[in-house]
Amino acid sequence: MMNNFGKMLFEQSVLWGQKITIAIIVLLLFWVMAAVSQRVIKKISGSLQLDSRITSLIAISAKISLIIIGAVAIFAIMGINISALIAGLGLTGFALGFALKDTISNLLAGVLLILNHPFSIGDRVKVANYEGIVVSIDLRYTELEDKGDRILIPNSKLFTDPITVLQQNKITK
Repeated sequence: MMNNFGKMLFEQSVLWGQKITIAIIVLLLFWVMAAVSQRVIKKISGSLQLDSRITSLIAISAKISLIIIGAVAIFAIMGINISALIAGLGLTGFALGFALKDTISNLLAGVLLILNHPFSIGDRVKVANYEGIVVSIDLRYTELEDKGDRILIPNSKLFTDPITVLQQNKITK
């Protein structure tokens, strides 16, 4: 009886040793792929002359996505039922998307504003009841300055409301 227990313990040790070894290899592969993809995205975007903020957003998103896919693959290798995990991730993603819809809306609008260039830094613009000179365009807010006042307008508002460019900055045009 003890001999069978020892044999079973040895077999399970070998089996789990193999699973853990494969899981570590997969983890390292996905970690390397994530780092390489981040570098490749930054290099390609540099040659395409994309905005550095958008490049960083895409590179970090790709890295996190690959690490999550690697983690799910490791769970599958270890024999953990991942269908419930994937369903949970889907529900979590839905809940986070709903909770952060305004933030995500501002982020996506910021990306589109940076890509489309409807106005530039130094332009005088009017949006809704706000008017001022564009000081900065971030992924979440666009900053205007008027008579010493600092006005932060969410990018989703700039993307949905009409924008009047009152005066273009002659230096950047």
